[in-house]
Amino acid sequence: MDINAQKILQNTFGFSEFRGHQEDIINGAIAGNDALVLMPTGGGKSLCYQIPMLVREGVGVVISPLIALMEDQVNALTQLGIKARYLNSMLSNEEARQTEREVLDGTLKVLYIAPERLLQPRTISLLQQATISLFAIDEAHCVSQWGHDFRADYLHLNILQEQFPHVPRLALTATADTQTRQEILMRLGLQNSRVFVSGFDRPNIQYRITHRENGNQQLLRFLQNEHPNDAGIVYCLSRKKVESTAEWLQAKGFNAVPYHAGLPMETRKRHQSRFLREDGVIVVATIAFGMGIDKPDVRFVAHLDLPKSVESYYQETGRAGRDGEPSTAWMVYGLQDVIKLKNMRADSQASEEFKRIEHQRLESMLGLCEITSCRREALLHYFDDDEVKVHCGNCDNCISPAERWDATDATRKALSCIYRTGQRFGVSHLVDVLRGQDNAKVKQHGHQSVSTFGIGNDLSADQWKSVYRQLIARGHVQVDSEAFGAFKLTDKCRALLRGEETISLRKDRVELRSKKASRTSTHVSDQDKELWEALRAKRTLLAKEQGVPPYIIFGDVSLMEMMERRPATAKQLLMVTGVGQSKLEKYGEVFLSVLAEFSDSASVTSSFDNELGADKVESYLESLALLKAGMDVPMIAKQRGVKEKTIYVHLEKCIQEGELEVLDVVQLPEEDIDRIRDALFANSDEENRIKLTPVFEDLGGAFTYEVLSCVRAELLREL
Repeated sequence: MDINAQKILQNTFGFSEFRGHQEDIINGAIAGNDALVLMPTGGGKSLCYQIPMLVREGVGVVISPLIALMEDQVNALTQLGIKARYLNSMLSNEEARQTEREVLDGTLKVLYIAPERLLQPRTISLLQQATISLFAIDEAHCVSQWGHDFRADYLHLNILQEQFPHVPRLALTATADTQTRQEILMRLGLQNSRVFVSGFDRPNIQYRITHRENGNQQLLRFLQNEHPNDAGIVYCLSRKKVESTAEWLQAKGFNAVPYHAGLPMETRKRHQSRFLREDGVIVVATIAFGMGIDKPDVRFVAHLDLPKSVESYYQETGRAGRDGEPSTAWMVYGLQDVIKLKNMRADSQASEEFKRIEHQRLESMLGLCEITSCRREALLHYFDDDEVKVHCGNCDNCISPAERWDATDATRKALSCIYRTGQRFGVSHLVDVLRGQDNAKVKQHGHQSVSTFGIGNDLSADQWKSVYRQLIARGHVQVDSEAFGAFKLTDKCRALLRGEETISLRKDRVELRSKKASRTSTHVSDQDKELWEALRAKRTLLAKEQGVPPYIIFGDVSLMEMMERRPATAKQLLMVTGVGQSKLEKYGEVFLSVLAEFSDSASVTSSFDNELGADKVESYLESLALLKAGMDVPMIAKQRGVKEKTIYVHLEKCIQEGELEVLDVVQLPEEDIDRIRDALFANSDEENRIKLTPVFEDLGGAFTYEVLSCVRAELLREL
């Protein structure tokens, strides 16, 4: 590992170690190698190019389509003490010239630039006169003509290979299926580059999809029950629905704002700024919003309409939970979504090949909605990531498995009704015929006389609509957009109608309510709430003074760690995740003062008081010796004149190093130990980090934190 890179990670960014492929990617870039990097949102893609840009000589150029976010991205780096600028159409002529001078005089380390600006001859000439350390092509999936975020300017980025052949290039994205990856490599001239795929799993996101009954009311219940004060995004298909939904949520007391491409630029900027800078703002948006949003504490993404593809769904839901904390991807959809999207595709002026690919992607999205098996497993399999081999335990189908029913007879009735009515009608009329509704339209077409009239009274109208929705998803029925959405039979239904096949369908169920509430309400104990709010208030004040989003000062993860560990010195604060040297110098004294206000209570201790450096080895060995001499924890604490919590920390270290077994310290039945182990494992992340607060709550407070720590030590030793 490059020594400078490791120091920058710790001293500048405030992280103790690299994750996943980060180290290999960074080493390669520092050595001058190209690469394609696929890493899930929140996985640390930006570090993969920012650290090499700081190590290598010259200025690093980040090519991004996200003009509206560049200012915040630059502000975030500036907070870390990194000289960064952006070059786009938002700058005045004088501001742009000043940035160009800084590029040429070598004072910049990172330059953000939009692809259309990069391709201008003036910009190419500027960069040819400068020393360029690295090109980072962010959101690289935009180069794919088959992708959901295609940008034509990305097609011309092969100019980098032609004009700057000796400058390494990193192409980075969070979303790309196999076809899109190949197109990125081909169009950007990266065919001989290494490809790093870090996996697509976002274990902290709970995936839930249910049928739509009344979308707004379902959304309201979801927000009131689970995310009453949280920031989130609600996606809708049309601009009209965006505005009406935002207005409706406002009337229900939520801090909601609309966002779509039809709004004036100033309105979009204002709403985006509020979302990034204020707590608890909900953005109701079309797909025009979200790409590149760095806000880490988005606790939910809700879809009121069906996304066009699995790629879109993954990209949009991935905007939740960038901080790794529990978040929800919630969606309602119905038959009309399917009809609307298929009509939009049929009316498109695109080529037949493009329509065919879009059809395949929509079918995959429908399949994800209708499956009864693990949604995460299906989602990852779509991206050729088969990491999850068993049920994930954090999607609706795993938490509450869907019931299935033998729908063979009902399906034959539904298909026969399409045939008997001439394959000329949509779902509402077909359901009326099946249920024997003797209304004007049925009489007008004489359908009270067909053999399927009234044969479906055993099912409700909603149940029949569910049958038709699933038959469309399975390909037995197609929607004819040229015939006003009429249902037509496909060849696939012949075997069913002839009685040669049976079919089972899923029962639409009552909506699942997550057992996990939002972090702010669940993961902060009553004892710590006052400190938590004080830390957040101080962060908000500093952010307002500087005109930046609060998370650029410190993310929730950093504040949570401050609250849990209670650092009392600058050296201890530097050990908190996200606190580097620059932020320590800017904010260390301020946040240590807040923490000091809450350190007077005798019940409050700092975890740093119990850390075992070289000067404390004898202390923990003394605790170990006294335990082996037959004393229990209270006796050892009394003998040594320290708190029991300190003794538990000593013994926890002994357990993790294999000098003790957990039952030497914790006097509990084996079944209780197993319960704790299960809860710890259920709350571990992909890097085997386990926070105890959610474990404590999952177990109903039945065991102390000290007991949980000891069992965790044993589990980590085994892992």
